[in-house]
Amino acid sequence: MGKKPRPRRSFTPEFKAEIVELCRRGDRSVGQVAKDFDLTETAVRDWVKQAEVDAGERDGLTSDEHEELAWLRRKNRRLREDVDILKRATAFFAKETR
Repeated sequence: MGKKPRPRRSFTPEFKAEIVELCRRGDRSVGQVAKDFDLTETAVRDWVKQAEVDAGERDGLTSDEHEELAWLRRKNRRLREDVDILKRATAFFAKETR
């Protein structure tokens, strides 16, 4: 029998910052911090990596840039849908006026 997948949980930015701080202190390994708080090691490593990017210590998109990118992608999708609707409406009215 395989392990049951864990339910997806969400954590506040404050909680993540606390966990990252515990990892940075260096008195416990990332694995130990993850175990102590019943978190996956992968999630904790990702939080540490993102904190390093946000602090300018590592290359990559900051949290704000991730947020902006997601917003721009949503907006882009909506605009494409609007253009699609307008094209169909234009084609419809072009047929009607012949």
